[in-house]
Amino acid sequence: MSKAVIIRKTGGLEALTMEDREVGMPGEGEIRVRNTHIGLNFIDVYFRDGLYPGELPFVLGSESAGEITDVGPGVDGFKVGDRVGSLAPGAYAEERLVPADKAVLLPEGVSNEAAAASLLKGMTVQYLLKQSYPIQPGQTCLFHSAAGGVGLLACQWARAMGVKLIGTAGTAEKCQLALNNGATHCINYRDDNWVEQVRDLSGGGVPVVYDSVGQATLEGSLDCLKPLGYFITFGNSSGAIAGVAPSALASRGCLYMQRP
Repeated sequence: MSKAVIIRKTGGLEALTMEDREVGMPGEGEIRVRNTHIGLNFIDVYFRDGLYPGELPFVLGSESAGEITDVGPGVDGFKVGDRVGSLAPGAYAEERLVPADKAVLLPEGVSNEAAAASLLKGMTVQYLLKQSYPIQPGQTCLFHSAAGGVGLLACQWARAMGVKLIGTAGTAEKCQLALNNGATHCINYRDDNWVEQVRDLSGGGVPVVYDSVGQATLEGSLDCLKPLGYFITFGNSSGAIAGVAPSALASRGCLYMQRP
């Protein structure tokens, strides 16, 4: 038996229930992993409260790291005792079955803790900076929630790429954290003139905004963009974006809006 956090009815914290469950033997293409560390992400809240639908009941969570305890048929490259990180639904569990193609061997120097804390966030930053809008060295971007899990990785990644990242955060302490991790500038989004600050720092606007806040920053984010700029929304921490008229994009200079 393995303990797991199961959602039987979506809602607030009361929706989280700890239960014992049978894990079973790994099937074709699966491995069984005993978790030592589990990553926490805001997307878990979306599934818990029902913003993102899941087939009830389900085990919460999406990333973890641990040790392989069994290997199913048809699996190559993994063996019992290997340390792995995994990115698959059902992470909030002591032990679980994972599709082998959703797991990766952890090299020496990468701890289970670091892997569980960075797999999903790191892949998010990768697709934002490399695929959603492939930002180039010397360009400037606006990145909301720069002191969050995704944001701090984005600050480091942007600096390594030679990208100027203007971050936002809610306190002076969080702004300093973003700066310590590579942000070029950081603005307190509680300032009434944060949009003006972004435009001043960027010389009239940025080519891309990466926004995980949602409704609360939508209008300001659009106002920070240059003509033909890209608004990349990848989260809804303040509430889901609703009612964006195409004319709102056209009137600001033919903007692009994307939800990866």
